[in-house]
Amino acid sequence: MSRRFSALTKRVPKALLLATLGMLCAAGVAQADTGGQPPSPPGFTCEQGEFCAWTNEFYGGQVTRFDLRGTNPEECVPLPEGVDARSFANRLERQVTVYQDRHCATEGDFSTYPGPGTFVPQAPYVVRAIQIWN
Repeated sequence: MSRRFSALTKRVPKALLLATLGMLCAAGVAQADTGGQPPSPPGFTCEQGEFCAWTNEFYGGQVTRFDLRGTNPEECVPLPEGVDARSFANRLERQVTVYQDRHCATEGDFSTYPGPGTFVPQAPYVVRAIQIWN
């Protein structure tokens, strides 16, 4: 009996350690799931059906909004003069291409983001124009 007790006392701490690590890892995964939407920072105001661009990273600074009421699909639309976006959200039902160049020239960087619900808190480059696709 003492041999079994000795073997058991050697295994229990390892089992408890593994169980504790498993619970901690599972808790981290549960916290990471936000339902497919990133947490909204205070003051986040980009509605469904809009493309919003902010002058600062993490949705800070001045916000510029675009929607299909005032933006023609497939046309290059520069951000207002003096506005350079460093974060953006595509909440349109369409894909949007963001351009480094104010005239949508492809010599600079450009990328297309699907909608709805693409959130980019740190743009990979300064965005100066957009193009909404059909």
